[in-house]
Amino acid sequence: MTQLGHQEHTDAEVELISSRARSNCLRLGFGAGAVGAHFGPALSLIEVLAAALGTGFNAVPGDGDDPERDRLILSKGHGSLALYTVLHEYGFISKEQIRSFECDGGELPGQPIRNHALGIEFSSGSLGMGLSFGVGLSLSARMTNSRRRVLVVMGDGETNEGSVWEAAMSAAHFQLNALTAIIDVNDMQSDGRTQDVLSYNHAGIWAGFGWDVIDVPDGHSIPQLRAALKRAPSSLQPRVLLAHTVKGKGVSFMEGNLDWHHGVLTGAQLEAALAELASTQGGARLDAPQR
Repeated sequence: MTQLGHQEHTDAEVELISSRARSNCLRLGFGAGAVGAHFGPALSLIEVLAAALGTGFNAVPGDGDDPERDRLILSKGHGSLALYTVLHEYGFISKEQIRSFECDGGELPGQPIRNHALGIEFSSGSLGMGLSFGVGLSLSARMTNSRRRVLVVMGDGETNEGSVWEAAMSAAHFQLNALTAIIDVNDMQSDGRTQDVLSYNHAGIWAGFGWDVIDVPDGHSIPQLRAALKRAPSSLQPRVLLAHTVKGKGVSFMEGNLDWHHGVLTGAQLEAALAELASTQGGARLDAPQR
């Protein structure tokens, strides 16, 4: 496991974390059995979350009550598998705890429930809420002279929600330059391709709302993500990273396949998917919870 805090991680370390988390997403999702899991939305997020937590993020396991810790808000709650496995790699969630994914009485349901001790800052599931929460946290930080940063991760389909734009206007109005939004632009949502459901120019609309827009052409590239996160914030603007990703990244039969927004893996499919990832797999195997 890699510890967080003020120390800086290398691209290679974060890439290894991403590799292990991707494989463990599949194992844990398989362990959910007939309940199934949101594989596609999680696999597109792995590198985004790993880079966010591995690039100067000021928080360590066990400091969930420290008001000065940085905050990572997963607004796209159906990406929970990515959040849990990445938090596990950084030491927030133990092997025993992560095995409880989707288990009765476990701490890790399909949609995250706030648990500061595990690094889970926000209860999500209803989309469009996370950015408003992030705005509140950022305003609170300013009022208390806190230097904490707030990162909010959303899906591109999620930005169809009007509450996102109310929060975006507020953030720009209050010049919350310690607030960063990261959009998982995988061009798909549960009802189809985002461009078919409700399309818009991402860069244009965020810039129009007064945000500093940073385009990340490959949202699976750790160097590109980390370079964007390290870029000095504007003195007056919140910033947004547009991370262009692939839904179901890493598993050929899931990539760009809407059937895997939420699905049930068979044993044969799991083995095929893990074999496909084997060339980049590192670290110890996490056995899935038994049903």
